[in-house]
Amino acid sequence: MPAATRVAPKDYFTPEEWAPLARKSAWKGPWLIAHAWIVILGAAAIAVAWPLTLPLAVMIIGARQLGLAILMHDAAHGALHGNLKLNDILGDKLTPGGLVQYRTYHLGHHKFAQQAEDPDLGLSAPFPITRLSLRRKIVRDLTGQTHFKQRWAPLFKRLGKPPAGETRLGILAKFVTNRWRFFAGAAVTIAVTAPFGFGWAWFALWWLPQATWYPMITRLRNIAEHACVPKDEPDPLRHARTTHANLLERVFLAPYWVNYHCEHHMFMHVPCYNLPRAHRLLKARGVLPKMLTSPSYLDVLRLASSQSAGQDRGGNATPEARGVVRTVIQ
Repeated sequence: MPAATRVAPKDYFTPEEWAPLARKSAWKGPWLIAHAWIVILGAAAIAVAWPLTLPLAVMIIGARQLGLAILMHDAAHGALHGNLKLNDILGDKLTPGGLVQYRTYHLGHHKFAQQAEDPDLGLSAPFPITRLSLRRKIVRDLTGQTHFKQRWAPLFKRLGKPPAGETRLGILAKFVTNRWRFFAGAAVTIAVTAPFGFGWAWFALWWLPQATWYPMITRLRNIAEHACVPKDEPDPLRHARTTHANLLERVFLAPYWVNYHCEHHMFMHVPCYNLPRAHRLLKARGVLPKMLTSPSYLDVLRLASSQSAGQDRGGNATPEARGVVRTVIQ
């Protein structure tokens, strides 16, 4: 299948407008990474001093963990710093890492957005779903079930029945090697904090947010970006959705302008901090009504969970529901 239709910046901006939008700042990208870590450390310090603030800290830290992933995403587009070598160092070493593999995967998503070859199509394909189904997914996220299924269940499955030619020790060693940052961070943090009586801090203030709040807001972000966007959508202004985010949503759900996702798909090399300006210029030109937008995350969730029980995504009765009707008639 051919690649998804793209837009040209010259169709929407003058050269004088486009130049500052596309420019990569020498300090803004590094500052955003520093900001994420400062917020994480600040929230953790407050929770250590006042443990009653732990639930709030989990939400703030989980959102900044997503923020670091968003900044790695910017680095995958070469948008975190004008020097591409420094861009890759920042994006790989000071964020969750795995930049090279992620870049290959993610650029495929942009090339084939909402097409059959889109590697992220499975994230949007199931929607709309029922409200009950959405609630179940959120509960699984917040209780750590999603985290366990994605990060740990494959390991236990392989350890339970090692593939031919592999040993349990080898499987475990490979798992630790592939996730060395996670384990090294745990070891260093526990070693530093345990002598002061805070050996619990890493578990409560890094792993807990990563296992609960982070999966939940990642799911909500994915829903907002592409849920209910038709497969093979031909309009490049409707491959992704921009969602208005208020201050609380930017703090707890959508950091670093990730909500401007339609603009990002239109101009994927524009740094995240320039997306609001691109949005304003497009609005001034009357382009916004043609774009896929939503007034709030709650509005998107209503749309994504609008399927009625007993109906498929097309509004038709499911085989299970038809079977119930036949049973009642009989």
